[in-house]
Amino acid sequence: MSSDSSRSSRRIDIDKDKCIGAGQCVLTSPEVFTQDDDGFSELLPGYEEKLSGALVREAVRVCPVQAISLDEGP
Repeated sequence: MSSDSSRSSRRIDIDKDKCIGAGQCVLTSPEVFTQDDDGFSELLPGYEEKLSGALVREAVRVCPVQAISLDEGP
């Protein structure tokens, strides 16, 4: 039960004004990220279930313009 509460306290955000469509997030964490028709990052439906993985943190780190942020909560 505690993993559900920690999962729900996490939040990921993509700054659409910063995203340049490099696709590093999709390559790093394809279960969370995808690209829209214009090549910009989007979150996949149901991504909340997969936010606990280290690959999500790595996707945030490798974004070349720091357009992705992950709030891990309290």
